Amino acid sequence: MERTQRNLTMLMDMYELTMANGLFDSEYRDTITYFDMFFRRVPDEGGYAIMAGLEQLIDYMNNLSFDESDIEYLKGLNLFSDEFIDYLKTFKFECDVWAVPEGTVIFPQEPIVTVRGPAMQALMLETMVLLTINHQSLIATKANRIVTAANGRPVMEFGARRAHGYDAAYYGARAAIIGGCTGTSCLKTAKDFSVKASGTMAHSWVQMFDSEYDAFKTYAEKYPDSTLLLVDTYNVLKSGIPNAIKVFDEVLKPLGKRPVGIRIDSGDITYITKKARKMLDDAGYPDCKICVSNSLDEYLIRDMIFQGAKVDTYGVGERLITASSEAVFGGVYKLSAIEKQGKTIPKIKISENTAKITIPGVKIPWRLYDRDTGKAIADVITLNYEKIDDTKPYEIFDPTYTWKRKVVTNFKAEKLQAKIFEGGRQVYKSPEVSDIAKHRAEQVGALWEEVTRFEKPHTYYVDLSEDLWNLRNDLLCAGGVDIKKQKK
Repeated sequence: MERTQRNLTMLMDMYELTMANGLFDSEYRDTITYFDMFFRRVPDEGGYAIMAGLEQLIDYMNNLSFDESDIEYLKGLNLFSDEFIDYLKTFKFECDVWAVPEGTVIFPQEPIVTVRGPAMQALMLETMVLLTINHQSLIATKANRIVTAANGRPVMEFGARRAHGYDAAYYGARAAIIGGCTGTSCLKTAKDFSVKASGTMAHSWVQMFDSEYDAFKTYAEKYPDSTLLLVDTYNVLKSGIPNAIKVFDEVLKPLGKRPVGIRIDSGDITYITKKARKMLDDAGYPDCKICVSNSLDEYLIRDMIFQGAKVDTYGVGERLITASSEAVFGGVYKLSAIEKQGKTIPKIKISENTAKITIPGVKIPWRLYDRDTGKAIADVITLNYEKIDDTKPYEIFDPTYTWKRKVVTNFKAEKLQAKIFEGGRQVYKSPEVSDIAKHRAEQVGALWEEVTRFEKPHTYYVDLSEDLWNLRNDLLCAGGVDIKKQKK
């Protein structure tokens, strides 16, 4: 479903077009290239990340075209040849694209998006591939951490007003649902993606009335089936809870209705919720839920639970929607191979910073699952001509400490990427957000607890096949030039 009428084609870095224009009259104009998007490190020192943003990337690729205003603007820069401008006027997307489906658990170094296509076109995709997948994967990963900390208690996304712009609010809320949030305060996200909208009242509602009691009474009379009252405008324990109970007794009880809950947005949450729970229970409302908000994150939520806070649901805003503890996902888009004269030539980027050395070649990422437990054993990246036969034992090894080896048996091997575009034509249907969220829950459930823990998680292995490891090593030894070509 296309949810925006904006033409985002020009949402690209300048160098994407300067490079494309430079290639236009060269022998590399029609060279077929392979680019991989991958990331180097999990945010917040976590053990894994969550893939998100693919649906919006698909929308972008389906609508790539330069309109008249784009063409006039580019002409006015006096940088591009007339022939290149004419090419842009009739631009037609022709790439093949593979990607890891949304909601899938992902790890550093493995390709999560792969683009194959003419060099000029593949270059133009870099910015949008990165900004779309980086943003939503960051928020989905943060949301998943917060939901994990809540330990089964529902978490609602409340961050729209704190987001870095309206797109960040809109798509960030979508990513939060993928990460495990049960609802969002952002009505547009809830409407467009068919997810639960959450929200009741602000402090201003209570302040407008002559008394807190009148504010609560009016709200309960208007929404008797969904009464959830914000009780911290003045004093939670001295006025908020007593007035709420009075309204429950005088308005809801005669109607045969029960309150949904109360919300607390300030103060010592742990202490207040313990007292509030007792007051509600003593008044005959043990089923009245306690929802808390107020600049929460996974660490505060975890500490509250350890300290015995009586909280049923959490509303999390600014620290989720901005991923404030680490606001960059860090995905990159790198050339991995080209096709020339019917042959595939691997490409590598070498750096003194070993973390920035890329993995060359046309690759397939796989995940190996234990058939008895259903748990993920490791991921393996192979060259595209390789197949992992899960009917036979398979040896995996650490790509750095290569003597660390393990023979895997009784396992199931699954490719992580799906074909998204073929020759510029979409061949993949994006699931509903609710189905993506279910997939995310299944994926996280397939990880061992050692990988999902907050503090110093176990490093999940992303290994290279023997052929791929040898290819990378050969190119490193040859200084980035294809060693087979050098030997001729």
